[in-house]
Amino acid sequence: MDHSHTSCPPPPREADDGMSPKDFDASFTADMPRLRKRLLALTGNPHDADDLLQETYLRLSRRARAQSLTRQQHPYAYTCAVALNLLRDSWQHPSRRERTTDELPESGWDGGLASYEASATALSLLGMLSEKEAAAVILVDLEGLTHDTAGERLGAHRGTVQRNRLRGLAKMRAALHN
Repeated sequence: MDHSHTSCPPPPREADDGMSPKDFDASFTADMPRLRKRLLALTGNPHDADDLLQETYLRLSRRARAQSLTRQQHPYAYTCAVALNLLRDSWQHPSRRERTTDELPESGWDGGLASYEASATALSLLGMLSEKEAAAVILVDLEGLTHDTAGERLGAHRGTVQRNRLRGLAKMRAALHN
């Protein structure tokens, strides 16, 4: 008789050693405030503590629904160990953590075409202006100088620079709207 394709049956489980999903929910709900307080102390951030709490619940509730979560003698200690393992895992693999930033995402890559088109349009518009108007627009709007500093560079009064800039910008706006 060929026994190479047979496997050993799993050991019989005692009827009462598994934790039902309902029992798990009750146990976790009872331990949740205490666990959250501990996670808050460890992370220092209520959002991170809540995320870890939720991930711990999801991890353990999956096992409870699959009836592979055994009844624990000390459920809080077990739940806490799972939460700490998840926290340690996030420290060891920082790429898995969500990162917040105040920077906008990059726009799609176009091979530099949009930048080239913008430069070509700006040069075209500046070419329509008088030399004084173009100089005022370039120094104040593109280089970020004040009217006083631009006036010093151009050898003109700040009011003259301001007038030339406003005339130049008005011409550029009019050309764009046509």
